[in-house]
Amino acid sequence: MAATRPAPARKKRFASSPRTVAITLALVALVGAGWWWTQRKAEAAEGAFRTAAVERGDIRVAISATGTLSAISTVDVGSQISGQVTGVLVDFNDRVRKDQVIARIDPSTYQAQIAQGSAQISSARANLETARATLANAEVDYQRKADLATTQLIARSDLDLAKAARAQARAQVAAAQAQITQQQASTQTSQLNLERTVIRSPVDGVVLTRSIEPGQTVAASLQAPVLFQIAEDLSKMEIVLQIDEADIGQVKAGQAVGFTVDAFPDRTFRGTVQQVRLSATNTNNVITYPVVVSVDNKDEVLLPGMTANAEIEVSRRDDILKLPNAALRFKPADDGADAGAPTQPRGALAGELPKLAAALQLNPAQQSAFDAALKQLQERMAARAAPAAAQQGGGSALFGRGPGGPGGSANNAGGGMSGAMRQRAQERLNQQFAAFRSTLDDAQRARWDAGVASLVTAKRAPIYKLVDGKPQRAMVRIGVSDGSNTEVSGDIAAGDQVVVGAQRAEAKATQ
Repeated sequence: MAATRPAPARKKRFASSPRTVAITLALVALVGAGWWWTQRKAEAAEGAFRTAAVERGDIRVAISATGTLSAISTVDVGSQISGQVTGVLVDFNDRVRKDQVIARIDPSTYQAQIAQGSAQISSARANLETARATLANAEVDYQRKADLATTQLIARSDLDLAKAARAQARAQVAAAQAQITQQQASTQTSQLNLERTVIRSPVDGVVLTRSIEPGQTVAASLQAPVLFQIAEDLSKMEIVLQIDEADIGQVKAGQAVGFTVDAFPDRTFRGTVQQVRLSATNTNNVITYPVVVSVDNKDEVLLPGMTANAEIEVSRRDDILKLPNAALRFKPADDGADAGAPTQPRGALAGELPKLAAALQLNPAQQSAFDAALKQLQERMAARAAPAAAQQGGGSALFGRGPGGPGGSANNAGGGMSGAMRQRAQERLNQQFAAFRSTLDDAQRARWDAGVASLVTAKRAPIYKLVDGKPQRAMVRIGVSDGSNTEVSGDIAAGDQVVVGAQRAEAKATQ
């Protein structure tokens, strides 16, 4: 009996075990529920916004236009004389050489005119000989009467008559000589017209059009009719594009052009902007300017008259940060969604200057001068930051006004500055870095000035990065855009998630 007494104690120990298990399971359930609730809230917060990743890549900005392919030099070959065409020696697409005979006009009329002119010249020469004989007789008669008049054997009037007859004979000789010259010129004109009955190619090229047939009569009384059109060289062609006045400022000579034609839809041809012409065209109150694009057509697959769908590459940025344009348009519905988020930092422009200086490959002396100027700028900005923040709500000391200040907003941080503000900012930078700028050579100085001007005039805009499920505003500089993506720089990095839309707003709208 004594051996069986400890049994109740063992029963009590085993009875407490289910209670412990229950407590443990309850704790695990609570922890799991808390974790699930936390995850659900985070997912709900993140799911409230549509995001896109900031990428590194290329942006190409192009202007689209259409035009017609044509030969660089096209010659209209006509006829200077009238007559019946007796022969056409070339046809469409024939290649011709300079001075090659391509057509003939009946020469009979002009041959007859030459024969008539030759006869008239012969008659004029006979008249000249007659006039000369008359002049010789008048000279002898005058001399004889002059001798008799000295001895007063004849009257003075007889001498005067002999003198007049001699002058008349001389005039007849001159008239006969002039008539010969006139007939020779007339005959020469007929000879030229005879030569013009043979039509020759003025250039080496290809016959594009032929508008005459043998037996057809050419009438050139008022203007020279066009008989042939010859393209001088089809290995070099051109396109004349009509560019809208809103885009013409971006087009420069030397820019690359890509275009396609309907005959080869899967092939892209290349050209170069050769000339931006100043002659504007007004079509239904739309102003356009002609832009000439030169095209290399060595294989001669492109034909005159083809319609070209062209794109002029006006800008290209390689290996830059870019984000969708929707990120620049997004703004949270709750103005407090980004409370406490960083806006445009003071001295953001000054923060870009070291990058600009690094690109100049400065020597030690130049780097020292830059560091000294930058340090002075930062000290100056720090000294002005506190009073500027008290008076203007935290503006930028460099720009004089900043986000939240009088006459400014968050979007005014660089991108919304007026022209006067930009000019003052650039003048301050030029004064602050004058000593450093004097140490640069001409090439470095040009790059520095262009870089500073680009930084001052750069547009800035707010974007919203998704941080811990909440949109956080960041100011970025915006560059070129291709209509879908925009170049950005500043407080942003590749891989950052930027908000491009709100899911909840869209869901409510659909409901």
